[in-house]
Amino acid sequence: MQLPLRSDRIFRALADPTRRDILDALVERPLPVHEIAARFEISRPAVSKHLRVLGSAGLVHAMRSGKENIYELDQRPLQEVLDWLGRFWAGRLNSLKSLAERKD
Repeated sequence: MQLPLRSDRIFRALADPTRRDILDALVERPLPVHEIAARFEISRPAVSKHLRVLGSAGLVHAMRSGKENIYELDQRPLQEVLDWLGRFWAGRLNSLKSLAERKD
């Protein structure tokens, strides 16, 4: 089972530790870009670039509120990645179960 292009974008987005930290921050609640940027020792334009990558992967969405963008996490795209990873665990867990239940 090959992952679709969107999953490739998700993996690329998750490969960067700063982007993972941004997602961790957004798990708590939606945040304006200036609050996200305040958590990092990189420039606000660099944070905006990371947010664009996360947005192209479908992991965040921007909502306009007055003069600023509020970013919100969207966990739904991660489900296809979890489904793909689950294939590897399902077979191993079934093998472990069979081994544990054997009556040798």
